[in-house]
Amino acid sequence: MTTVALLGAGGKMGVRLSLNLAKTDFTVRHVEVSEAGRARLKEAVGADCIELDTAIDGADVVVFAVPDTLIGMVATGVVPKLNPGTMVVILDAAAPHAGHLPERDDITYFVTHPCHPMIFHNEETEAARLDRFGGVAHPQGVVNALMQGPEEHYALGDSIAKAIYAPVRDTYRVTVDQMALLEPGLSETVCASLLVVMRQAMDEVVAKGVPYDAARDFLLGHMNILGAVIFDVQEGQFSDACNKAIEFGIPALMKDDWKRVFDEDEIMASIKRIT
Repeated sequence: MTTVALLGAGGKMGVRLSLNLAKTDFTVRHVEVSEAGRARLKEAVGADCIELDTAIDGADVVVFAVPDTLIGMVATGVVPKLNPGTMVVILDAAAPHAGHLPERDDITYFVTHPCHPMIFHNEETEAARLDRFGGVAHPQGVVNALMQGPEEHYALGDSIAKAIYAPVRDTYRVTVDQMALLEPGLSETVCASLLVVMRQAMDEVVAKGVPYDAARDFLLGHMNILGAVIFDVQEGQFSDACNKAIEFGIPALMKDDWKRVFDEDEIMASIKRIT
């Protein structure tokens, strides 16, 4: 039986993970420092928390469900106490990529992060359709990285990822560096920023007199069909007018060197701001 110590079990993410781990055969030890978090966990999962040293003593896996800004501090206090061969699971590449994990060659560092449910899907149940974050009813993808540790530990890390992010559609093995390109690079610096710009553009046409509901309906509808074609979900081709608008729009909106956001120094700078 695999024993999992879950740190930050009463936080927003920790409760999500606790609910999913309760459905598995893992033996779970919950750790939460705040009284509010402990009460939240008790109400949501029915689980009681134990002290940190008791939870990590002999644990096979220690999951850090704590904010990126705290991982370095928490890991510094926890990692030296772990038995050799223990797996430490981090839920985001930021702190590992920034070098915030203590050096210790005899433990495993495994990094895992959800893709979240895709926009384009054919889910039949209402619960799945409404599960936009993932981890409840909509199968999602997950990216995994075995940062250090024996190769045979990847299977254990993958099983943890599939449990905490369930239901899982696919898992993809990447490196920590590649995961940092995905987030914050692709998902936050690019995708989130451009989505905010799109919302600002919608607000601009509303300010110029277009009714809010009409502008929102029009934009989200075009995002649907344009995105389906651009991301190979549906075959199709754009009109000449649309192609000319794109040809003009990209240089009008984007700097020539915008892909620098994926350069190693830019990724690291972004991560340092996060952590």
